[in-house]
Amino acid sequence: MPREGLTGSRIRERRSVAGLRQADLARSLGISPSYLNLIEHNRRRIGGKLLLDIARVLGVEPSMLTEGAEAALIATLREAAKGANLSPAEVERADELAGRFPGWAEVLAAGHRRIATLERTVETLSDRLTHDPKLAASVHELLSTAAAIRSTASILADEKDIEAEWRDRFHANLNEDSRRLADSAKALVNYFEAGEESADVANSPQEEVDSFLSHHSYAFDALEAGEQSVDAVIAQSDLLRSSTARKLARTLLSRLQSDAAQVPLSALAAALKHVGADPIALAVELKAPVAVILRRIAASADLETGLVVCDRAGSILFRKPVGQMVIPRFGAACTLWPLFSALSQPGQVVNMPLVQLGRGRASFNCFAVAEVVGEPQYNAPPLIEASMLLIAGAAPQTEDVLEVGSTCGVCPKRGCPGRREPSILMEGI
Repeated sequence: MPREGLTGSRIRERRSVAGLRQADLARSLGISPSYLNLIEHNRRRIGGKLLLDIARVLGVEPSMLTEGAEAALIATLREAAKGANLSPAEVERADELAGRFPGWAEVLAAGHRRIATLERTVETLSDRLTHDPKLAASVHELLSTAAAIRSTASILADEKDIEAEWRDRFHANLNEDSRRLADSAKALVNYFEAGEESADVANSPQEEVDSFLSHHSYAFDALEAGEQSVDAVIAQSDLLRSSTARKLARTLLSRLQSDAAQVPLSALAAALKHVGADPIALAVELKAPVAVILRRIAASADLETGLVVCDRAGSILFRKPVGQMVIPRFGAACTLWPLFSALSQPGQVVNMPLVQLGRGRASFNCFAVAEVVGEPQYNAPPLIEASMLLIAGAAPQTEDVLEVGSTCGVCPKRGCPGRREPSILMEGI
């Protein structure tokens, strides 16, 4: 039911809250109770002076009756309904719920938002605990130092006749190891407490590059227009602290510059209006490789898109998140992603609707293609990269939808043939 068709439901709800009987409200308005009953059951349209009179009697703004709950609240309710796999008819009743029971609707929406936040935290921590090299090194340092302290303490406790000189040495070792243990523990705590907006959150070159790209919203207008060089963009950023991060960023920006020379965003925008978001049609129209088209669509502001690029080994080289799609930073991504199937047949364009299980069942229209990169060499296998474009909310309405996860550790899919490790979200784990 359209939002404007629920004015009657909102009037009935507001009247109940005000403690007015239907007959009393009708008498105050100078209309019959039967006519008001038709209005409250959305069987008569209402507007003009009568709507203003009803709002005045109920003590609310007219917009509260015509517009109801905020669009964001209704969108959240619909998202929660889709995540619970309710039927399309039930999803469309989110507006009615928000109009008739705004308080309960807000409680439900707040709970859904909180669950989504907690799931994001679980996904991030699980990915980090399992695969983060800095965390692994820190834990190894803690365990090694603790083992050294225990060994020294055991010698002091068991050996009663140790010479004074050696006893002093053992005490000095205990003191040094204890300090190192305290420093390691403090550094580990600070590492976990670093917020997403903290400058210290980037603990690896890849994280520095991620922060750099996110800070620029993955858009470099001056570079696109030829007004700045790659080196100038990198030199102006204080997020790229390490030489490795600057090298990685230079590679990505150089590719962006090359892609922009082949397909300017203005030409892409015109072609999108002409042929739509069809990568193959755009490649023919603009005379560019499909992989370049995928990257240019991801760089355009005309669509809500994400992009993932990996090498022949499956390691993720570039990640542009979109919507609720979870793209792991440290660990191995879901093996079912079309990104990886494209690696087996370079040049073949894969297109399929995709749903990522977990919070919200985010749906996308997915395009993936692999291409040979670098110069050819004798007696050497070609270097291959695969690119996967994700267009949010544009998955075709079909039952043939590919269900994927993010990483095995937080994927709820049962009976998955590609599962590598148990999921913390499944029963019994």
